[in-house]
Amino acid sequence: MTTLLPIRTDDDALTKYAQLLSACFPGTDKFTRAYLQWLYRDNPDGVAVGFDAWDGDQLAAHYVCIAARADINGVTVPVLLSLNTATHPAHQGKGLFTKLAALTYEAGARHGYHGVYGVANANSTPGFLRKLNFQLVRPLEARIGFGTLPPPRPGPRSFARRWDQASLAWRAVCPGKPLGARRHGDLWQFHAPAMPLVHAYAEVAAASLPPVIALPAAGATAPATLRLFLGLRPDADGGYGRYVNVPQRLRPSPLNLIWLPLAGSDQGRLAPEAIDFSFLDFDAY
Repeated sequence: MTTLLPIRTDDDALTKYAQLLSACFPGTDKFTRAYLQWLYRDNPDGVAVGFDAWDGDQLAAHYVCIAARADINGVTVPVLLSLNTATHPAHQGKGLFTKLAALTYEAGARHGYHGVYGVANANSTPGFLRKLNFQLVRPLEARIGFGTLPPPRPGPRSFARRWDQASLAWRAVCPGKPLGARRHGDLWQFHAPAMPLVHAYAEVAAASLPPVIALPAAGATAPATLRLFLGLRPDADGGYGRYVNVPQRLRPSPLNLIWLPLAGSDQGRLAPEAIDFSFLDFDAY
């Protein structure tokens, strides 16, 4: 009989999660205990929320959202980022992910979170939409270019991740994927290696961040000449300037921004044309 229980964040549990995630995703080496401790336990916005399925002593399935804050239609609220999900091969096809997700969202609502956002690939998007009632907000843009993006224009943001000193410092020291940053005029520029000679790139207006940002592992060097912007800008900002679209055939998988308001929240659907989103805001790099 399968038992469904809230996730734990002690070292023994993190080791079991790392083993399951590594077994389910053999092409990546990021799922270490140190990475999961950073992600689940050290996040200054709050500890992770999620549920596990246990078959006796065997971890059958695991689903986690991590805490964040976001500006949604002019109001800063706590939200969750849907992130790690894994089902042991022996337990696939039993609907465990849907059950764990429903319990996670109920728990998130009880703890005051207003909604869940995520980035889903082409394979996982239909399940989130049909089984869990997520909104497909918009496919992410993937663009390569150089220099800065066109300056943002005043106007409402339907969704924008809210970063502060503590959360940026935490984001900067992701094990195995440290973040680089530098001040450039009225912008903070953030970057992380994406592929040879290309860095993932994001900008945040300096006025929206603390006057001084001390990022423990962040380098002050400039990102690579070629920059990859993976995210969305509000339509009112006037496009992507010197950044050209990466053809679909050259992308590993199209990525979609998805959103689910939680019970008891006054948040509704997001306006696709007013999203401010970058690689900083999810687990791409």
